Amino acid sequence: MKRPVQVVLLVLSGLGLLQASLFTDMFLRYVKPGMRPLLIVSGLVLLTLGLAEAWSAYRTARRDEGHPPPHVAWLLFLPALSLLCYAPPALGSYTAAREVPRVAEPKDAGDEDFEPLPAASPLPITLGDFTRRVRQDRSRAISERTVRMTGFVTPADEGDGWYLTRLMLNCCAADAQSVKVRVHGAVAPKADTWVTVTGTWHPGGTLGTKSAEVALDVSEMKKVQRPSNSYMDALPLD
Repeated sequence: MKRPVQVVLLVLSGLGLLQASLFTDMFLRYVKPGMRPLLIVSGLVLLTLGLAEAWSAYRTARRDEGHPPPHVAWLLFLPALSLLCYAPPALGSYTAAREVPRVAEPKDAGDEDFEPLPAASPLPITLGDFTRRVRQDRSRAISERTVRMTGFVTPADEGDGWYLTRLMLNCCAADAQSVKVRVHGAVAPKADTWVTVTGTWHPGGTLGTKSAEVALDVSEMKKVQRPSNSYMDALPLD
C-alpha cells in the first residue's frame, strides 16, 4: 500500500473513532459504555500516527517529485470515509430473530424464594425479570399482576403475536444475546419500533415452571424513542 493511502486511512479511521466515541454516543450501537475510553485513546493514536506519517511522506515526496502519484490506490480511502458520513445502524429485529432467546439464569442455591413484588400497578419490570418470575417463581406472584415493559418489535416467524425484545452485550455487537416476551392482543407495529406495553401474563403451561410461556396479553401500548444505550435489559421508559 502506498504511503499516501496509509496516511488517509489512518487519519480517517482515527477521526471516525473520535466522532463515534468522543463527540457522539454512536459507539453505543456497537460496544458497551465501558469501552468508550479505549475507543477515544485508539482514535487519538490513529490520528497521531496518520499525521506523523503525513509529515514523513511530505518530506519524502519533496525529494522524489518526479514520481507519479498512486491514483488508483487512493480509491481505498472511500470505505474509511464512509464511516464518517454513514454509520451502520444498531442491531435490531434482524439479529434478534436469528438469536436463541437468553435462558433465565437460575437463582443461587439456598435462595429459593423471590423477593415480594412492589405494590405498584402497573408494575415496571424488565424482560429478564418477567421471564424469571414466569418460569421460576413458585409463589406465582406474577399471576394477574399488571406489568409494564419496554423493548423493540421483532416479528414472529410462526404462531400468533410478535415479540417484545431486548438485546444485551457482553462486550460488543458480535456477542449480542436476546431476551424476548411474546405479545398477544395488539397489532404488531413495524419491526424495530420501540414500544412500552402494559398487560398481564398470557396463560400457557404451568406458571412458576419451565413449561410456562413467556408471554403477555397487552391492554395498552405506546411508541417510545429508542434509548441512547439500548443494549441493556432496562426498566420501562417513562
